[in-house]
Amino acid sequence: MKSTFNKIITFPLVIFIKFYQWFISPLLPKNCRYEPTCSHYMVEALQVHGPIKGFWLGAKRIARCHPWGGEGYDPVPPKCEHQH
Repeated sequence: MKSTFNKIITFPLVIFIKFYQWFISPLLPKNCRYEPTCSHYMVEALQVHGPIKGFWLGAKRIARCHPWGGEGYDPVPPKCEHQH
């Protein structure tokens, strides 16, 4: 049930980001300092971690992407599965 809910919430967020990637990003200068780009990172974070944690990870990444921030390869952290 939780997985279905996460997919329902994540899908429109991913569509919104894809719209940005296809129609808005090509009009802007290339300035992302990380690989993968911040928008690709956000999509992957949403798909791996779900809407809440994925959005939080993506927002933190975007906040770090500025001239005085980091740069280089910065992958989405893997999902940590806790065993009970």
